[in-house]
Parts: sequence; C-alpha cells; structure tokens
Amino acid sequence: MSGHSKWANIKSKKGVKDKARGTLFSKLSRVITLAVLEGGGIVDPENNIKLRLAVEKAKEGNMPKENIQRAIERGVGPNKDQIKEVIYEGFGPGGVALILLTTTNNPKRTLTEIRNVMECYGGKLGVQGSVNYLFKRCGLVVFEKNKVKEDDVFGFGDKIKAFDIEDDQQLFSVYFPFENLGHVNQYLGGIEARPAEIDYKPLNYITVNDKGQANRVINLVVALEELDDVHKVFANFDIPEEFLK
Repeated sequence: MSGHSKWANIKSKKGVKDKARGTLFSKLSRVITLAVLEGGGIVDPENNIKLRLAVEKAKEGNMPKENIQRAIERGVGPNKDQIKEVIYEGFGPGGVALILLTTTNNPKRTLTEIRNVMECYGGKLGVQGSVNYLFKRCGLVVFEKNKVKEDDVFGFGDKIKAFDIEDDQQLFSVYFPFENLGHVNQYLGGIEARPAEIDYKPLNYITVNDKGQANRVINLVVALEELDDVHKVFANFDIPEEFLK
C-alpha cells in the first residue's frame, strides 16, 4: 500500500465496493464512543482531540448528527459501553506486514475472527511488536488537488513539521509527527482538507511481483476491513500497476 491514496486506487481498479452505509456508521460510532472513554468522559470535541478527529470523520461519511450524539452518550454514564481499542499485528502473503486497529467489547471474539480470516487468505497473526517497528505512527491530512493551491499545502506542511508529502494525480497526502495532531486546524486556517486522522505509515514497502500473490494480499486486506470490529488496516505492500488491470 504505497501511500494513503494507493489503496483507494487499488480498490477502485479491482472493483472493490466500499462498506455498506450501516456497517460504516457502526464502525464510526464505536470509534467515537472509544474516544470518549479514552478521553476520561470528555464529550467536548474541542477538549478531546481523538473525539474531534472521530466526529470529523463521521461527518465526512455523512453520518447523521443524532447518530454521532448517541455514540458520544454511549461513552459516559453508568451504562457506558465497555469497548476498547486492541491493535493486532500480522503478516500477509509474501511477508507483507499488517497492523489492524480494532474497537471491541470482546477481544477473544475479535481475535478468533481475525485469525480465521488470516488463515483463509494465507496470512498469519504475529505477536505484539512483530511488525510495529516497520511503521511510523503519525498524523495525516489529505488535500484534494482541485480544491487547494500547491503552495498552501506545502506551507501547511512546513508549519506542521511534515516529514513526507505524497503527490499523486488527485491528492496531496501530508504526514507529520503524531504529537502535532492538535495543531491541524490552527495551521490549516481556511485551507480545505479532509479530516485529519491517525496513520501508521510504512517505513519501507514490499513490492509484490507475482500477480496471484498480489490478488491474495488484496483479498486478505479487504476481508479484514469487512470485519465488524476492525476499523482500520495498515499494510506495507506496493503492487505494480499492470497487476491491477
């Protein structure tokens, strides 16, 4: 997955459908609730950075306000949800490294579901720390080229202390230190951008040079993304363009 936009391009060219609306809202809801829980019950997005990021992502997905509010409320009070984030690490075909972010109230169930998918598609789970060192936890802001000026994007990158800016045909993807997430809106000013998010950027990429293996890797990641408890998958693979035709 060479960069943020690469996976979107792969899915588009391979005809992979996005998650159903109801499934997407369910995943977004749990991320919002988790942000409230991890933030000590703080329900004001301006004072809870993870909640702010989660709410902005939900709004980008056209999640109704009442759904967002219900998700926030599930993180407070005597009947608050007992969910937590669990990070799993593993390997795909060809030694591709995988990091899976999950929100779950039953880690044993989540582990079983992930292991079953891994075994079905030629992957395997790793122990904690087995692939984490191959990624850099950071912040990410994506700009659509038809809505911004290049100078503004690079100016934002300078302010946020970006360590990488990827440039493809349609998007600028700006990667910056995780600790600067709270300054995104301040540095953006009036520049239009997609909601900031937490990212695990590969330090190096594995090029998959076999078409059959490339398809197995793609199918594995898609299957993992479709699991209810999995809300984000990061991987360090790159696939030649000719394999996507």
